[in-house]
Amino acid sequence: MSADDSRRLPRRALPAGAVAAVGLIFVLSSLFGEAGEAIASWATAFTAAAAAGSLFHAAGRSAAASPDSESARIRRDSWRWFGVAALCWCVGGVINAVSAVVLSDDVVSLSLADLFFLAAVVALATGFVTIVRLPGSARHWLRFVADTYLLMCAVFIIGWVALFGRLYHESGESPPEFFLELLYPLVDVAVVCASLAFALGAVRGSRWSSAVAYGALLAVAAADIVTTVVRLRGGATPGYPGEAVRVLGLLLLAAVPWTDERLRSRPASEGTDPGAADATPQKGTEETRGRMSGLGIAAVAATAAGAAAVFLAIRALTDSQDLDPVVEAVIGSAVIVVLVRLAELLRENHWLRRSFDTGEEHFRALAESINDVVLICGLDGTVEYVSAGAQRTFSYSPDELLGRLIHEIVHPEDLPKVESVFATFLEGERDVTATSADGPKQDTLRVACRMRAADGTWLPTESTISPYAHSKEEGGGRLLVTTRDLSEQAALRRQVTHLTFHDGLTGLPNRAYFEERAGEVLSHQRDGGRVAVVFADLDGFTAVNDSAGHAAGDQVLAQAARRLRAAVQAEDTVARWGGDEFAVIVENAGEGRSVVELAERLLRALSAEPYRVGTRGIVLTASIGVAFAGEDDGEDGGTTEDEAARAPRGRRMGTDPAELIRNADLAMARAKERGGGRVEIFAAHMHADVVRRLELGSDLQRALAEEQFAVEFQPVVELATSRVTGVEALARWWRDGVSVPPEEFIGPAEESGLMIPLGNWILREACAEVARWRESSWDIGLSVNLAARQVAAPRFVETVAEVLEETGLPPHALTLEVKEEVLVEDAGQNVERLSALRELGVRLAIDDFGTGYASLAYLGQLPVDMIKIDPSFVAGLGRDETLTLLTRTIVRLGHDLGLIVVAEGIERPEQLELLREMGCPRGQGFLVARPMSPGRAQALVRTNLTPPAGQGGASIPLSGAVGA
Repeated sequence: MSADDSRRLPRRALPAGAVAAVGLIFVLSSLFGEAGEAIASWATAFTAAAAAGSLFHAAGRSAAASPDSESARIRRDSWRWFGVAALCWCVGGVINAVSAVVLSDDVVSLSLADLFFLAAVVALATGFVTIVRLPGSARHWLRFVADTYLLMCAVFIIGWVALFGRLYHESGESPPEFFLELLYPLVDVAVVCASLAFALGAVRGSRWSSAVAYGALLAVAAADIVTTVVRLRGGATPGYPGEAVRVLGLLLLAAVPWTDERLRSRPASEGTDPGAADATPQKGTEETRGRMSGLGIAAVAATAAGAAAVFLAIRALTDSQDLDPVVEAVIGSAVIVVLVRLAELLRENHWLRRSFDTGEEHFRALAESINDVVLICGLDGTVEYVSAGAQRTFSYSPDELLGRLIHEIVHPEDLPKVESVFATFLEGERDVTATSADGPKQDTLRVACRMRAADGTWLPTESTISPYAHSKEEGGGRLLVTTRDLSEQAALRRQVTHLTFHDGLTGLPNRAYFEERAGEVLSHQRDGGRVAVVFADLDGFTAVNDSAGHAAGDQVLAQAARRLRAAVQAEDTVARWGGDEFAVIVENAGEGRSVVELAERLLRALSAEPYRVGTRGIVLTASIGVAFAGEDDGEDGGTTEDEAARAPRGRRMGTDPAELIRNADLAMARAKERGGGRVEIFAAHMHADVVRRLELGSDLQRALAEEQFAVEFQPVVELATSRVTGVEALARWWRDGVSVPPEEFIGPAEESGLMIPLGNWILREACAEVARWRESSWDIGLSVNLAARQVAAPRFVETVAEVLEETGLPPHALTLEVKEEVLVEDAGQNVERLSALRELGVRLAIDDFGTGYASLAYLGQLPVDMIKIDPSFVAGLGRDETLTLLTRTIVRLGHDLGLIVVAEGIERPEQLELLREMGCPRGQGFLVARPMSPGRAQALVRTNLTPPAGQGGASIPLSGAVGA
């Protein structure tokens, strides 16, 4: 046996042990004659003490287990009052036991013990009062008093006619004396009748314990009645039978805490702590107090009155004597109370009827004033009432719906759902909705369905259906149907959905919709089917916003969207991806040729005609990229319009929508890099190039921090005398011991913004090196290329001045080379900064001159000292008459404008001879000297330090490449 079981065993054995002990005491007391009355009183006192201890012990343990629980606190208060009642009985029993031995038999009818016994009955009744919520209305209390009085009258009449009337006449006592004899029964009857409403109103979970407590009250009342009857009949030991019944009532009172349903429903392993069940949260909302059962006591009073009437009728038939005056008086008072109660019921019935009529009027007024449609239907769906909302919502007049089945205007697809709801009410089932897992179920159902308006349109609606009235005469109940038109809500939802997945400017689907649609198309792609994505971007669109304003740009985008939508098939999806980018999903791509033709058609649609912005026409081109979800050509991936005729063939590609969209975007970016106005088809190496460029950008930043860069110099010579006049500084990157070509890292450096710190580092290193050479009296000039970002940097001029001051290089020895686009694009700011450099004494040169950015007329206005002929012109010397003529023209133009001309890219002897013939003053190239490290360049210059008299600088032979 466990420790818990050993602790519970005595508590379980307590009632049986107490009954056995009390029974033994009463058996022994019967053997001692008059002394047995004292023994019986001691037995009563002992049982009362045990009951008080049980009740107070249970209340104490409940307070320790759940001190903050409202329901446990209410039960503790009730048990404490029951304990007070038991304690009063204990004191009264002790007083009786002592009185039976000390006092004589001539004691007064009312003793000190009687006061405690009466107090015990009052305390017991108070215990019932604490477990219910008392009404605050005087009308409820008057009803309670009237019903209790009628019940008392009925019980008194039955008891008087059956028993006490005869005892009264036999006793010969006066009415006051006999009233004192009946004091206990009268008080007990009053308390029993008054406590009935409270006992019946106990909250769920405490009803069994309340019934046990009420049984204890009945047992105590029966004990008093038995004791009184025995005493009036002159019994020798009037206390024995009564005390035995009283002891039984006290035992029931002791068992009240242990019969609480909340404790009996708990597992045995949890113990039997009263109120411990309230220490844990309960699902749902539990009621802590009950309510006075006015209907219950009224029913009992009516039943008792009927029983009394039947009893009196039977007695009148069997006994010829007239009714006792006491009975007549009680019946008269009861009749008066009944008449008053009936008048109050009539008044209340009249008030309820008026309230019902008023409520009906209010209901109809409310139904007519709201926009919802209010219907009253039979359980079969027949419409019995229609509000005015039906005219406003469905354009039906009331006569058009009255008498019809509501099912006739419900959409056929929604009809089974509506019929099921009506069938639920018809069959009395209420298991569709519930307030909670443990709470009561509701009688209100909601159903969404489409209903037909008078013009035949189907409107989305939501209806609330609930019982309206129940009448057997009418053949069943009725249902109240409140229907709300959800057309505006549905339209609003459609509008929100459209705005969520569509672009507000162009009306096309947006990026979110395009991505979701791409996933759907690819997931349903059949074997052998092909899906393609086409990306289009307007070339030069930024200039439209900058020059004409964003409103003009919006007009251009709207026109571009219309052109794209008109150029694709209906099943294809055209979306605005963002900015001036558009995307197209080609669902049935078929052969690759058809997709390429579509891309070319889109290119013509976007580029063929000017975009109209007001009275202006704006001409734009487009860059288009194509990616296939089914295949990849696996070759170079880039196609011109002539090469696009080839359908992509090769390895299979994945069907990830994000990857497919990315591929099309990369192909479009490649088309833009190649000058725009073209179509490119994605190839695998495009993605690899992007990844490589990203990695290269990261490595560039690390290389700059670790000084992995170096400067090489390429000599510039005077072609007529072979004298070295200067060197051009070139950047070199040694990545893990391997040289990275400049064309691979210059572009990523410009894109990542690293060209500014890299260019400044090259400028400082080159100036420092050439300054050291000039300290040896070598008249050597330095040329350094500038990127557009360097010129646009805020402190560009200050940086150049600081470098010259730090290195000691004279400003006139430094020539900064810029490309033509730097002078043309943002000419105002760039020209202003270059002019500031010239004020410092720095020379300026146009690199790769002749590529078409600067016009000849504009050349004279630019702040430059030198032009360097692009290598593409020099490469055609002696082979292409046009290039030879253009080169000759540039040399003559530079001479006429007083500019120094330098020919770049001299690689063949015939090029050198033609340039000398043209009078080109300077040149550089592999035929002259290759780029070389600072040490080799210094050695080359040192070996040529013997210039002709009066000349500075070094001369090198031009018969072949030097430093190769």
